[in-house]
Amino acid sequence: MTDNIKHLIDRLEQSQTLSREELTLLLECRDQQSADYLFERARSVRHRVYGREVFTRGLIEFTNYCKNDCYYCGIRKSNAAAERYRLSKEQILDCCRVGYGLGFRTFVLQGGEDGYFNDDRLTGIISSIKAGYPDCAVTLSLGERNRASYQALFDAGADRYLLRHETANDNHYARLHPEAMSLAHRKQCLFQLKEIGYQVGCGMMVGSPGQTTDCLVDDLLFLKELNPHMVGIGPFIPHHDTPFADEPAGTLELTLFLLGVIRLLLPNVLLPATTALGTIHPLGREKGIEAGGNVVMPNLSPVDVRNKYLLYDNKICTGDEAAECRSCLQRRMEGIGYQLTASRGDYRATVTN
Repeated sequence: MTDNIKHLIDRLEQSQTLSREELTLLLECRDQQSADYLFERARSVRHRVYGREVFTRGLIEFTNYCKNDCYYCGIRKSNAAAERYRLSKEQILDCCRVGYGLGFRTFVLQGGEDGYFNDDRLTGIISSIKAGYPDCAVTLSLGERNRASYQALFDAGADRYLLRHETANDNHYARLHPEAMSLAHRKQCLFQLKEIGYQVGCGMMVGSPGQTTDCLVDDLLFLKELNPHMVGIGPFIPHHDTPFADEPAGTLELTLFLLGVIRLLLPNVLLPATTALGTIHPLGREKGIEAGGNVVMPNLSPVDVRNKYLLYDNKICTGDEAAECRSCLQRRMEGIGYQLTASRGDYRATVTN
């Protein structure tokens, strides 16, 4: 690690900003020594804001139908091999019942862009969850919708919305998505969600086809502009039934480095150690927490549908019961000195001392 790189990490921690040129230098000149120092500073910041708590989100993957044809995604509409399913309202509420008993206080309803789940159906589901579990947060991850829809879901009780931007570079976005989709519209949705009052999450794939350092710097600058409450990043992992089946996966090393950078760039952000990290390395989620992360998202979906919601190959925990998922993560987090907490795990706008 050169003195220049150490200086950049120190200044990023102190000022939460770097220029495009400085971010480029930081990413391109990283080595193991600079990564170790970055993670040390990132842990210091997350401990100051969130202590050693790791927040849990109960993930309910309730539909794998999708109208989109994103080139990287295993549930893209053109994948005729995907076995489609939708959970009923009763099944979703049963997942919440099980999750609540296990200590989950946030439920994440995630699905493809499925027209069957219109505003009436979704508001009914959200209202029922909030009525049954008023001390819980409801997070939605349902893709692009219009502003009126976002408002209706918020009014029904949804607290948070996750919408990964995937890349903040227009040319790269076009490499990953069909012509009908645009980065401008994705960004517009994210800003609308913030204006409505959601706690908003965005994020990107690391190592996706065509990604350059310039793309990653665009991502970091966009994160600073949006100032989201949560950032979900994970390595690109190819799916065998997509146009990117033969592309190389993103690396653990770069994903972890970016987690550390994001923690210093946005000190208060909620930062998951994702399932994708755990998929590419047996200790991926632990390493994600040690790089500055503070959220994990165990799966509450019924076991018989988990292997149908495959955005990428070799996804972990597709056969585990919810209780197994949570107890396994509890042991893993305790093993590195952290504690899963049974709370909503809301974004903290101010630093706690």
